[in-house]
Amino acid sequence: MIINLLYYIGIIILTGLLFGKVAKYFKLPNVTGYILGGLIISPSIMGHLGVNIVPNNIAEILTPISEIALGFIAFTIGTEFQLSYFKKVGMKPIVIAFFESFFAVVFIFVVLLLFKVEIGFAIVLASIGAATAPAATLMVIKQYKAKGKVTETLMSVVAIDDATAMIFFGIAIAISKALGSASTNITWTIFKPIIEVVVSLGIGFVVGLIITLLLKWFTGRSNRVSVVTAFLLITVSISSIFTYFRVPFDFSSLLSCMMAGAVLTNLSSERKTSSILELIDRFTPPIMISFFVLSGINLELSVLKTVGIIGIIYIVMRVIGKWTGAWLGGKITKASPEVQKYLGFSLIPQAGVAIGLSLVARSVLEPIQAAQLTAVILSATLIYELIGPLITKISLQKAGEIIVEKK
Repeated sequence: MIINLLYYIGIIILTGLLFGKVAKYFKLPNVTGYILGGLIISPSIMGHLGVNIVPNNIAEILTPISEIALGFIAFTIGTEFQLSYFKKVGMKPIVIAFFESFFAVVFIFVVLLLFKVEIGFAIVLASIGAATAPAATLMVIKQYKAKGKVTETLMSVVAIDDATAMIFFGIAIAISKALGSASTNITWTIFKPIIEVVVSLGIGFVVGLIITLLLKWFTGRSNRVSVVTAFLLITVSISSIFTYFRVPFDFSSLLSCMMAGAVLTNLSSERKTSSILELIDRFTPPIMISFFVLSGINLELSVLKTVGIIGIIYIVMRVIGKWTGAWLGGKITKASPEVQKYLGFSLIPQAGVAIGLSLVARSVLEPIQAAQLTAVILSATLIYELIGPLITKISLQKAGEIIVEKK
C-alpha cells in the first residue's frame, strides 16, 4: 500500500508539472493547469474511458497533504498582517471584507427568494457564498510576483474572509433552525461560530508566540524552517484532537495558521520572516502542486447536470455581490480607484471552506435540500476554481500590478 501511495503521489506531482507547463503556454496561471490536470486524470473522466490513473478514494487517502498545504498557505497570508500596514491603512481591509461577504450573501438570498426558493434553504445556501478560497489567489500572486495596493488589500481581505464567512454561516444556520423548530437554542447557534473564530485565533496566537521564541533559540535556517513546519503540522491536527475529545464546537486551522503567521511577522525582524518564507517557498512546491491536482481530482463534472436554476443564481449572484460589496467598501473607505474597480474580481475562487460549510449545513436541511445544496456548491467550486485564477490574473494585470509575465 505504501509503495502504491508513493507511486500515486509521484503521478500527481508529474501531472501538475505537465499541466502547469501547458497552462503557461496558453498564458494561464499555473494553478489553473494543476486543477485541470487533476480533473483530467480523475475517475470522473478517465474512469468513464476505462482507465484508472488514480483510485476513486485517492483524495480522501491524501487528505493530510491538502491540510498541510492549506496550513502553509494560511501561514504565508498571515505574515502579510503587519501592524505597521494596518496602522497605515486603518480599518480598510476589514470594512471591505465585511461588505464583499455581506453583499454576496444578500444578492444570492434575495434572488433565490424572487424565484420562490424556501427561505430556510435560501439563507443557508446564500451564507456559504461569503467564503473565498485563499489558496488559488495566493498562488497567482506568487507566480506573477504581483505588487501594489490591490494585491496588498486582496491578501488582507482574503485572510479576513474566512472569519466573516463562518459568522454569517452560523447566523444563517440559527435562522434556518428557528424557522424549522421553536425549541432550538438560537443564542448558542449564533454565538457558536464567534466562539470558534475566537478560539481558533487564540490558539494561533499561542502557536505564533512559541514559534517566535523558539526561533531565537534555533538560529540555523534549516532548524528554523523545521520549527515552523513542526508547529504548523501540530496546529493543523488540532481539529482532530477537538473531535477526539468531543469538544462542542469546531476549530479552523486556517485562522490559527494565519494568526501564527501574523504573530511571527510582528514580533520578529523582517529579515528573519523573509528568510523563513523563502525557505518555505523552496520546499513546499510539491505539496502545493499535489494540493491543487487533488482539488481537480475531487471535482465531479457530473454534478453540473443537477445544478439547475438555483445553481446558476448562486454562481452568478455571488460574483456580482462580491464585486459590488468590494466596490462599495472601497468607496466608503476611500480606497484607490484600482482597489474599487478590480478587487472584487479577484475574490471569485471558492473551494475547501465552502465545501466544509455545505457538509455542516446538511444536518439542518431536508435530505432533498441537502443533496441539492451539495450539488450547487460542488458545481460552483468546479467553475470558480477553473476560471477564478485566470480572472484574478487579468484583474491584477488591469490594475497594473502584474507588469511582465513570467515565461
